[in-house]
Amino acid sequence: MAYITVNANESIESALRRFKRKVISEEIIKDLKKHAHFIPPGQKAKLKSVNARKRNRRRFRQQRPMNAGPRPMGGGPGR
Repeated sequence: MAYITVNANESIESALRRFKRKVISEEIIKDLKKHAHFIPPGQKAKLKSVNARKRNRRRFRQQRPMNAGPRPMGGGPGR
């Protein structure tokens, strides 16, 4: 839970801004959205594997440059 103390000469707006920053930094809203609805264990496993595939695809795409390496010599099929 995010708690702040309001100082004596502090306006409500600045206290509210500090509270919002604290809520964002503690990731309370992200956790709330995560637990907003029930996901069955089988569905959770599928989602986890899909996300892992996406993550690996992105990682390997960044490592391998697009037009790097020698091009094969000679004519291809149809030449």
